Amino acid sequence: MRVLHVAQPTYAGLVSCVGDLVGDQVRRGWEVWVACPPARELPGVARDAGAAVRPWPAGRSPGASTARETIHLRDIVRSIEPDLVHLHSSKAGLCGRLALRGRLPTVFQPQAWSFHAVGGAARWAAASWERMGARWAHALVCASETELEQGRQAGIAARWRVIYNGVDVERLSAVTDEESRAARARLGLSAAPIAVSVGRLSRQKGQDVLLDAWPAVRARVPGAELQLVGSGEERDTLEARAVPGVSFAGEREDVPDWLAAADLVVQASRWEGMSLAILEAMARGRSIVTTDVAGNQEALGDDAGSIVQPEDPDSLASEIVRRFTDPALRRAEGRAARERAVRSHDLRETTAQAAELYEELVGGATT
Repeated sequence: MRVLHVAQPTYAGLVSCVGDLVGDQVRRGWEVWVACPPARELPGVARDAGAAVRPWPAGRSPGASTARETIHLRDIVRSIEPDLVHLHSSKAGLCGRLALRGRLPTVFQPQAWSFHAVGGAARWAAASWERMGARWAHALVCASETELEQGRQAGIAARWRVIYNGVDVERLSAVTDEESRAARARLGLSAAPIAVSVGRLSRQKGQDVLLDAWPAVRARVPGAELQLVGSGEERDTLEARAVPGVSFAGEREDVPDWLAAADLVVQASRWEGMSLAILEAMARGRSIVTTDVAGNQEALGDDAGSIVQPEDPDSLASEIVRRFTDPALRRAEGRAARERAVRSHDLRETTAQAAELYEELVGGATT
């Protein structure tokens, strides 16, 4: 099988999603291509995984360049002649479906709905496009049942498929106390209570809400530290607030060490599809405090952490303090999180389900 993945953006969790699929499909003996903007991490990750990469210079948002980007992508598809095209995230989904219009087996994976990122007329336009564009996807893959239900509530009629996000539960093993202390030593961290939040510094990920919550945490747990791991468009704004006890680690390649060093992992997202950062924390056996957005309840269940409403710093602070002051609770939740990651979010199952879907769609197109 010859597969073309089309992706925009080329950083953060999308890199892992595409890289993991590419690696699995290359091991199956398939010919795999990735079309994406030439900047950031994805082109290198795709090549390392065994894919051929075609530059597709495309901006993140729709605009005056969308027509040109669509034509360029159409030309890429014609030159590669794939059996199937997998479109990742909203911009690739827009240009790809306009370019293909259902002429080839097409998979669209929103990676969180674009209409959650905007308001007013832009939100209406984004949802309207998704309702129209769904006809040009042979499968619309959601990372959680909640993400699928959000699509249905927006009036999208699609050939739905849920494939949970997955992580490498063998590489990301449960952390022992000794491993946690060693990780702190490598990272130069203190013995203070530490919460870690991993993600792009952006409105979506809600680090501003965490900063709002942190003074209340420090008032009840003196010396508690919040480590923000990641970079993004909101970094300067967040750093300017200079909240005591909050540090900015920046973009890191040693995220497993940061998860190992954490007493708990926190994420205050305003929207998601299913957070890879949460799944990685679960695999490492960490207690988690996060928000009630798509995927989190399905991932954590009732025993692997706490879920609060988005944009509620008081509840966020209360649940963080509860875990800082109750080591037994953290340990119990960490064990449950690890068990759930192994049972429901093993990367091998995720990639196998994607391969089965591809074979189903390509087989149906040739019969």
